[in-house]
Amino acid sequence: MSDEMEEKGAVDVMSSTPLIDVDAYAPIKMATRVGQVGIAKANLGFLTTFFLSVNAGVFIALGIQLSMLVTHTATSNFGLNALVGGVAFTMALVLIVITGAELFTGNCLIAMSFFARKITGKDLTRNLIIAFIGNFVGALTVVFWIYISAQWTANNHLLGAKIVIAAIDKVNMPFSVAFTRGVLCNALVCLGIWLCFSARNNLDKILSLLWPISCLIACGFEHCVVNMWLIPMGILLKGNRFVMAAAEKVHGENLDIANLTFFKGFLIDNLFPVVLGNLFGGIILVAGVYWFIFLRQPKK
Repeated sequence: MSDEMEEKGAVDVMSSTPLIDVDAYAPIKMATRVGQVGIAKANLGFLTTFFLSVNAGVFIALGIQLSMLVTHTATSNFGLNALVGGVAFTMALVLIVITGAELFTGNCLIAMSFFARKITGKDLTRNLIIAFIGNFVGALTVVFWIYISAQWTANNHLLGAKIVIAAIDKVNMPFSVAFTRGVLCNALVCLGIWLCFSARNNLDKILSLLWPISCLIACGFEHCVVNMWLIPMGILLKGNRFVMAAAEKVHGENLDIANLTFFKGFLIDNLFPVVLGNLFGGIILVAGVYWFIFLRQPKK
């Protein structure tokens, strides 16, 4: 009799003990959380969205500046050197996610809320436009600060040379290449953000971001906000003879800077196809796919 009472008492204790769930959120729960965040972002005021977007542009610019710095002495842009640059750049997404900044590319994921009819097309478009403008302002702000700081003169202007060479490569890409690399880039960005919705704490979020974001930089995919800093910075630095001398020494021949211009080279030849690719990769390939899998209401 006493054994039965002890067993019953143990069961009662277990049933009254609260369950502490420390596992990562399951995919269906992640989808629900994304939908809730999409509604919250759609309801943010203009000034709040704008200044959070400026912050995101600043963080992306600082991240790619760090990536340029840690790889500028490498003899190759591929392999482990590229991976190191990608790991360094992940700092930008960590800052964005943990501080709640508004990134144009990452916000493509809230299209899940639009597909689920929780927000309107106008809400989604408004958020993306404000985020795009704010990111642009933030990135250009860092162009000013980095240029005035003369940090690009580091190591006998080799850092500046690295930036100029990268900018030249970007403005001379064919439309199809820039678009496709934009698609792949934002698929990875949104997958990184998607993984963060499985996280229980900030360390989970950091580890979730590390590999997708490192991959996009290491593979040379095209992120429009990265280019909002890198190409204007290259345009400024192409006028410095010490930077150009270092760049031509690294490149091994004279550099063709004819297309390294703000309007045609940057806005038309690079930013336009990259933005289109980023939108397709984020909205269709990630938000659309996960909405279809988890949030779509099947027809009865």
